[in-house]
Amino acid sequence: MQPGTLIRDYLTLGLRFDRIEEGYVDSFTGDPELRRIVADEPAPQPADLARQAEKLLADLPSVPRVDGFTDQRADFIGAHLRALSCAARKFAGEPVGFVEEVRNYFDVDIARGDEERYRAAHARIDEVLGGTGPLVERMEAHRSADEIPPQRLEECIHAFSSALRDTVRATYPLPDAETIVYEVVTDKPWSGFNYYEGNYRSTVAVNADLKQQMANLPRLVAHESYPGHHTEHCRKEAGLVAGGDQQEQTIFLVNTPQCLMAEGLADLALYAAVGPGWGRWATEIYADLGLRFDGERAEALSEATAALADVRQDAALMLHDEHRDVDDVVAFLQRWLLVNDTRARQMLRFLSSPLWRAYTSTYVEGYRLLRTWLDERPAGVGLTERFGRLLDEPLIPSSLRVDVRR
Repeated sequence: MQPGTLIRDYLTLGLRFDRIEEGYVDSFTGDPELRRIVADEPAPQPADLARQAEKLLADLPSVPRVDGFTDQRADFIGAHLRALSCAARKFAGEPVGFVEEVRNYFDVDIARGDEERYRAAHARIDEVLGGTGPLVERMEAHRSADEIPPQRLEECIHAFSSALRDTVRATYPLPDAETIVYEVVTDKPWSGFNYYEGNYRSTVAVNADLKQQMANLPRLVAHESYPGHHTEHCRKEAGLVAGGDQQEQTIFLVNTPQCLMAEGLADLALYAAVGPGWGRWATEIYADLGLRFDGERAEALSEATAALADVRQDAALMLHDEHRDVDDVVAFLQRWLLVNDTRARQMLRFLSSPLWRAYTSTYVEGYRLLRTWLDERPAGVGLTERFGRLLDEPLIPSSLRVDVRR
């Protein structure tokens, strides 16, 4: 099998998953004829998709490394075929444990977090918030005071997007044609979502149901736009697809290693673009809009709550591997994340979704792995250069782990 045939078969297989579960293909910017061909096929059977993925995986070692088809590209496709094989087996009704599911989808191993670490985080949150009374009530009051007035949300989004875009384009050049349209939406299980449309265009949806907070908005805009998802899509389309004819990069599939890499990158976007001191930077932007914001306090609180990142993954393990009662899981989320019942059940909606249930691990493990890889970079390599590799190269989690071990 030649590389071109393998890649076309991989793209065809990925597109077939959208016939099983709409939304499995997050974006496809490749040959529209291929999408039409798949749409006209009989409805695929999950067991057949599993066999197709396993056959391509078995053929992969014998595909000649010619025409720019490198070991790195083969490793990328192989990791994604393993993810698709697991997904197809699950769709076919085969029981797959949650830890195994995450391992196959995202190329990482997961385990329960450390509650002592959560207690230490609560102590630090208590210190930053100050005051008296139950911590959960003080945290709830803080969140309420930090809410962006709904009528000001779009204005704030555009202010941060403009500031970040100027910073990012000076560091990581983007095509002149790149653009983002922002939409405020409701009734979604997530806080924000990037819909990449190809040709350097994205629509970014922000969920107004979650009452967006001033402290979170800079991170959300960086995550979805600059230098997060939108920037990564644009850089890979320009460099890998247009520049290197790596057609496998024209498809972005849910529940694959791509997602862990993308979410880890996006969660580190504000760290890469602004770094420590982002609170003061955000304070100035809000001040230009006539809004008061204590950025230094927000940054300290953000650092404290980062130690609670594993809580949502713990909740997923409780729900799917330990088969705990839903109310027990809600109580666990409320206790450690210091949220009310409504917010905890909103989180549970995401953790319970058949399509998205494993996805929480992309944020938890993606941030952990990519932050380690960024911070343990070789001497003489700057953060900007290191982060640029995440934007530009077809990296997978196992390749980062090899780098870190070295």
